[in-house]
Amino acid sequence: MTWQQDYLSPCLYLLSALSDIISTVEFNHTGELLATGDKGGRVVIFQREQESKNQVHRRGEYNVYSTFQSHEPEFDYLKSLEIEEKINKIRWLPQQNAAYFLLSTNDKTVKLWKVSERDKRPEGYNLKDEEGRLRDPATITTLRVPVLRPMDLMVEATPRRVFANAHTYHINSISVNSDYETYMSADDLRINLWNFEITNQSFNIVDIKPANMEELTEVITAAEFHPHHCNTFVYSSSKGTIRLCDMRASALCDRHTKFFEEPEDPSNRSFFSEIISSISDVKFSHSGRYIMTRDYLTVKVWDLNMENRPIETYQVHDYLRSKLCSLYENDCIFDKFECVWNGSDSVIMTGSYNNFFRMFDRNTKRDVTLEASRENSKPRAILKPRKVCVGGKRRKDEISVDSLDFSKKILHTAWHPSENIIAVAATNNLYIFQDKVN
Repeated sequence: MTWQQDYLSPCLYLLSALSDIISTVEFNHTGELLATGDKGGRVVIFQREQESKNQVHRRGEYNVYSTFQSHEPEFDYLKSLEIEEKINKIRWLPQQNAAYFLLSTNDKTVKLWKVSERDKRPEGYNLKDEEGRLRDPATITTLRVPVLRPMDLMVEATPRRVFANAHTYHINSISVNSDYETYMSADDLRINLWNFEITNQSFNIVDIKPANMEELTEVITAAEFHPHHCNTFVYSSSKGTIRLCDMRASALCDRHTKFFEEPEDPSNRSFFSEIISSISDVKFSHSGRYIMTRDYLTVKVWDLNMENRPIETYQVHDYLRSKLCSLYENDCIFDKFECVWNGSDSVIMTGSYNNFFRMFDRNTKRDVTLEASRENSKPRAILKPRKVCVGGKRRKDEISVDSLDFSKKILHTAWHPSENIIAVAATNNLYIFQDKVN
């Protein structure tokens, strides 16, 4: 796993305002486009440039393709609550024609956006002049045939659907179904199923809200559809459990088909056990055979055919166990880290603190810690593995666990669907890395 910062300078996208902290990153199905959402409600789409004829072996770099305001701040007058414009998730739809479609959501509202190109404009209207103003009908003496004239390429983003008023609590996940006709949105206590053509009605498929809210013991933290079976989905909880549901079994999927949970080791029981066992992300493998989950300290891989324990457990930053008390005091223990598979499901990646991100090779069982920082962002520079020193003597190339910067955290990452290209969001910077080209 050798990773190179190829053409990092043009790929390093620096957002200036504090509100523009990147909150989600997502490649489309071909990997030609990369979308980011931020706390300011903006969506920025990067497009991969075509390979240069002079440098055939050099893969195209990503440049800004389109920027648009997806969500605005709102106010719920019934509950006297401000609704943030922050983009929680972005999900691409498979491309069916020349246009691109993506879903974006904040805490309450999901929007379907169409992103299309325009490089021609019509001229020669009969009832309008060239400025678009209506002409006096008395002055129209001849009939003209409008023609299309070339113009500078323009990328337009238009909202095609707005799916609102269906969630009482904050939306944490959206997932497009493999039938490409429906998608689901999940909040803390409910999961709703939507049809792309119907905006004013959704179908509630999971509801874990108790009759008495004082009896509430867990919340939904993430949800995702199976990549191939349109009737199957999973959702994770704050108790560290995963439920697999089959929509063919019943209309309301409160009764799960499979229940994945690892028994806790009593010797590791502590005040923080429940907090660090909460699952922040759940992802199906591309094959659909496995589920990957991320809790505070580990990444786990589950086989759909084995519910009692994960088949693989990877320690992300086990050296933080001794720091849980201070992490609780500064609220870092509640950070929600995401995890991603590579295109072949052989390597998994997730983020950590100090702008570190971790990669685990499932075949060789090797792992590596890399750093996304502006200090080592020279074009075509080789990323050097980083090591954290827990105690004792510290080597020259190691960093002490006491000197880690917990304000620098990588929560959001994305992996190209077929190539070794990754996108890493480090607060308000976006880094794009690719493997070494010989």
